[in-house]
Amino acid sequence: MNPIAENIKQRLSLRKPLQEALDILAHLSGELELKKEVDLITELEKVRTLYPTCTDFERDFVSICYSIATGVGKTRLMGACIAFLYLEKGIKNFFVLAPNLTIYNKLIEDFGNSSNPKYVFNGIADFVHNKPVIITGDNYNQVSSLFSETEIRINIFNVSKFSREIKPTKEGGKNMAPRIKRLSEYLGQSYWDYLSNLNDLVILMDEAHRYHADKSKEAINELKPILGIELTATPIDEKGNQFRNVVYEYSLAQALADGLYVKNPTIAKRMDFTTHGRSEEEIEKIKLVDAVSIHEDTKQELILFAKRTGKKIVKPFILVVCRDTTHAKSVYDFVTSGDFYEGTFAEKVLQIDSTTRNEELIEQQFISLEHEENEIEIVIHVNMLKEGWDVTNLYTIVPLRAANASILVEQTIGRGLRLPFNGERTGNEKVDKLTVVAHDNFDRVLAAAQDPNSILSKLKFVEIDPAKLNERVEVVTSQNTIVLNLQKEQEAVNNIQDTTQKRKQQNIVDAKSILISVIPFFNTNSQVKKVDDLNKPEVKKQVMEAVQYELSTGQGNLFANQIFEEAEGLYEKFVSDFKKNIIEIPRMDLVQGETTASFDDFDLDSKDFSYEQLNEEIVRIGLKDNSYDVIGVKAGVSFGSPVKLLISELINNPEIDYDANADLLFKLSRQAVEKLQANLKDGDDLKTIVFQSRGFIAKKIFLQMMDHFHLNEPPYIKPNVKPFTEIKEWHFTSLKNDGIKGYRDDSFPAVLVPKYVFRGFEKSCHFEYKFDSRTEQTLSYILENDKEVLKWLRPAPDQFRIYWNHNSKIYEPDFVAETANCIYLIETKKANDVDLNEIQSKALAALKYCNYASGYTAEHEGKPWKYVLIPHDQVTKTSSFKGIVSQNIFKQKA
Repeated sequence: MNPIAENIKQRLSLRKPLQEALDILAHLSGELELKKEVDLITELEKVRTLYPTCTDFERDFVSICYSIATGVGKTRLMGACIAFLYLEKGIKNFFVLAPNLTIYNKLIEDFGNSSNPKYVFNGIADFVHNKPVIITGDNYNQVSSLFSETEIRINIFNVSKFSREIKPTKEGGKNMAPRIKRLSEYLGQSYWDYLSNLNDLVILMDEAHRYHADKSKEAINELKPILGIELTATPIDEKGNQFRNVVYEYSLAQALADGLYVKNPTIAKRMDFTTHGRSEEEIEKIKLVDAVSIHEDTKQELILFAKRTGKKIVKPFILVVCRDTTHAKSVYDFVTSGDFYEGTFAEKVLQIDSTTRNEELIEQQFISLEHEENEIEIVIHVNMLKEGWDVTNLYTIVPLRAANASILVEQTIGRGLRLPFNGERTGNEKVDKLTVVAHDNFDRVLAAAQDPNSILSKLKFVEIDPAKLNERVEVVTSQNTIVLNLQKEQEAVNNIQDTTQKRKQQNIVDAKSILISVIPFFNTNSQVKKVDDLNKPEVKKQVMEAVQYELSTGQGNLFANQIFEEAEGLYEKFVSDFKKNIIEIPRMDLVQGETTASFDDFDLDSKDFSYEQLNEEIVRIGLKDNSYDVIGVKAGVSFGSPVKLLISELINNPEIDYDANADLLFKLSRQAVEKLQANLKDGDDLKTIVFQSRGFIAKKIFLQMMDHFHLNEPPYIKPNVKPFTEIKEWHFTSLKNDGIKGYRDDSFPAVLVPKYVFRGFEKSCHFEYKFDSRTEQTLSYILENDKEVLKWLRPAPDQFRIYWNHNSKIYEPDFVAETANCIYLIETKKANDVDLNEIQSKALAALKYCNYASGYTAEHEGKPWKYVLIPHDQVTKTSSFKGIVSQNIFKQKA
């Protein structure tokens, strides 16, 4: 492994395919001469020996190609290659070709703006003080520090502009060299000559299939680089021929199979849909209507995801692929008309084709679709989407062109596979999904997907219930009762007519609002061990100082003094109300310690441990007479202990820790050696056999060891416990029409429970909730009506921080309920699922939380915590809280 390459991988957080690609460059850089005027045949043989897919550089210089699927990170790989060649080989001059204006501007930003989140050199310490100089097609004759000997120089040129400017021009009636070849006041020679005479110029070609035409090759060959690095997702030239210089491939099919770096593409059609008796126009209208339904569902899910995680809001859009410009205009007229969703999209449609705008302007306008303020939600195009459309918010595609169905889908989905959240899947099915609406082509695409070599074989196929397509949802935020009550007070103030009275009440509302924002932070105060401690004079004094600070910062408030006085006067009552409307949930990060691995003790199964000694001979061939003879090798080196040789091989496996498993390693190695000794043939030497076959022998031992391998569940680290935390707000989706139910209402099928928002609660910490099942809805009825329960909560996803499964997941309990003597953490599950390993693992994590919480509250006069795991068949409206809880207190099994 190359240490510089390893450091770059770590610093740039390269994904696995990019790491493998960088390893290839590191390997080749040690084999190739990396200079001008090399013997291309010799250099090609070096590459082909290591990477047989490379059979021809296809240029007048050494040039290798990486074929990497869209969305995996080709730009980041370019940055890694530049960093490696500079740090390992001292190469300072790079020339990056962009195929169009969009990629050109993007590359300038990604390579040159260190404040850009996508800056490709983030983490490379050597580039902090010696930041690469970016030379572009717009400033190359103006950069005065261009030729410093110490700097890294990255030239970035738009190939379309580049190819235009290599033509001769005229000035004052005289033939002049094109602008890129004119004299430079800094060198006294053309910039072109300067570049082509550099002894360390490396050229990088983004979307390399754009530079395989004969004219492009000639222009690039004139630069005479020492190395070319080509990157493309489609290594096919303009004549349909496969590239012959590919050294690494990570295809779209492989990316889809891995399911890590691209969206999960799905082909969808309306359930029971048939084209029979329908015109082409009618089919297209149905597809467009259904696409909007899918789009709206995705849009609300993205808003919900952003609210729950604190991540940016991603605004999705629909891409409609049309047959020709006439067809595109017809579709545009329809979706912007009052007949389509009552004109909702009249100002939210962008048509992109040769009849609409200048191509470069189209590219820039399309890129802005990622911006939240851009109102475009539908893009109509006719074969205009080329490389550089790096938008990540395309979620729904509607192919309307009459073309080969499978080819159309394969060509189209690549435009929508990029992921919006750091280029990684989130685990949220809808956030990670790309949908292609293919009602009329669904069966043909499905048939084509039976070919295991087709990209389509990696797609999912779904039929959508028409009833679900017609459902419109919106995101609802459910505030805790403290905030909700304050909102009601604000509404009452807004209706007061008397100015003096209104000002007085507004000051009270503002005072409570500031206290709501300040008090939760005092759970870290050393004098606060429970909510009641907020009433301590010394704590109140600190809270009021925080209130004063809030009032004095920012733009200030004309009534700051009056608000402060109100806050001071109502403080004790506010603390009392605060306590009544929350459950004192101890705040802690419950995390597991380091995972350990171990092997059970066992005896080696030594069958098939029989190896023969290999002849070791030296062959000699005469250079002139081709004479041939063989000489036996005489032992001149001691091979050492056979047991230690095997152990040395075994500990190369990362699963084996020598210190922890030394006794087992010696035991198994001795048993292997004993078996080899027993099977030894006359004349064979045991030490020689072990030395010659140590890799094979160690592999057999290792495979048996892995049958006895365990990852041990790590213990939980004792947490730092805080006395309470604010009740987190809920975010969920609600049907826009008839999406609200009273919590007592069970007159509808149980399967529909997750669709509705339930209201009417008075004892809970929120006014409304959603439930995953009828069991949860029924349990909320019990909690709300049973006198044993003082107050209860359905915790938001971020209310608790209980980690489990080696800290890879966070447990989200169903309910918290407080009684006079205890607080219960509650989970409901299907009766048949209660004993599943996953359920039991989560229960053990929750039990650990309750134990730590109880330990804390016992010290500070609080209530104990207990965990309850309730089978669904014990939850009925006639069940008492005490009855179901007493039967299901969870205890760790012996």
